Amino acid sequence: MASKYSVTLEKLLKEHPMNVIYLPRTSDEILITSRDVNRPGLFFAGYENYFDTERINFVGITEAQYLNTLSPEIRSQRVYQFMSKKPAAIIFTRGIDCPADILALAKEFEVPILSSTESTSGIMATLIAFLNVELAERITRHGVFVEVYGEGVLILGDSGVGKSETAVELIKRGHRLIADDAVEIKKTGAKTLVGSAPDNIRHFIELRGIGIVNARRIFGMGAVKLNEKIDMVIELEPWDADKVYDRMGIENESIEILGVRVPHTVVPIKPGRNLAIIIEVAAMNNRQKKMGYNAARELMHNLGMVEGVIPQEDELEIWGEF
Repeated sequence: MASKYSVTLEKLLKEHPMNVIYLPRTSDEILITSRDVNRPGLFFAGYENYFDTERINFVGITEAQYLNTLSPEIRSQRVYQFMSKKPAAIIFTRGIDCPADILALAKEFEVPILSSTESTSGIMATLIAFLNVELAERITRHGVFVEVYGEGVLILGDSGVGKSETAVELIKRGHRLIADDAVEIKKTGAKTLVGSAPDNIRHFIELRGIGIVNARRIFGMGAVKLNEKIDMVIELEPWDADKVYDRMGIENESIEILGVRVPHTVVPIKPGRNLAIIIEVAAMNNRQKKMGYNAARELMHNLGMVEGVIPQEDELEIWGEF
């Protein structure tokens, strides 16, 4: 069973300031546990099935005007039933004032009430994106995570294989460090993984023989980044003369992380190999593959060994006709 994560209302309000109308306790004690949100229009209309009490509910102009069309008796009944469900929080949008009856019931059932001047769809989209990151399924992997030419590259390998030293060389070449030693990976979408560093070790790098260094202090703000999408995984391993390594790269190898397939490359290490340059080329090559170009397949086509592959120059000529 997947672990259940939470985010405090205090952090939500810090990232997305709103007016606080009522809180039953301090905001750091109120936890939000659902990435989904809700508009209670159907509930106000009398359909109460499948109501998730863990969701934040948004009341906009549509819901507020609909409540005003109900008779006092039905309105009182529907509002009472809604508030008795104790939703995680209620946010009134477009600066709508919280009705007195809802506020009284919020105090009775201890339901947080907030207000925003933004449109309902706008604040919903913003909070959904925030909750998708904060409450995402996650794991922590031992490795180094860097941004190389805009590609998020997760470098894996055994301890002492040279991951951190490679990261320092990449930083010196103008790329950015996201995490060293421990990489927190969050599944923020069906096919999206985002990597970051735990707060307590962010920007620090361990170099054997030297110790701990702060990449942000030494190389400047431009050398670090808080998070990035994981575009590919490069695994470093000592060169094994008996192992057959892929020399062409025709087929796209992948690895599964949290149910998401990510391009995966194994890079053997031996003296004389410049890992930073290899990773730079791997990142650029991965971007080309995402754009539909595979250099190995073009070479095989030029040698007459595969059919149905259009060389890059021909592709450019074809697209130039449009």
